[in-house]
Amino acid sequence: MVVALLTLELFLPMSQSLKDKRMVVRRLKDRLGAMNVAVAEVAHQDVWQRAGLAVVTVASADAVAEQTLSSALAEIERLEPGLVTHSQVEYMR
Repeated sequence: MVVALLTLELFLPMSQSLKDKRMVVRRLKDRLGAMNVAVAEVAHQDVWQRAGLAVVTVASADAVAEQTLSSALAEIERLEPGLVTHSQVEYMR
């Protein structure tokens, strides 16, 4: 069993309030929820134009977890192109 964590830093240049930011984050979380991952906003909760997200999956093998997180990142890029400024994947066994 492997637990994989994808951490993301997002820059939201069009956000003019926390409400604007949370609309984008909620849309991403709702969309990713259907992909067998857990999503949480873990950083920059009080900053309008930045968001830190954590996406977690559990799988039987590294390759399966990697594919799931790659699909999640691709979906974020498809929904909100250009927002991801940094991403990192960690594996825990």
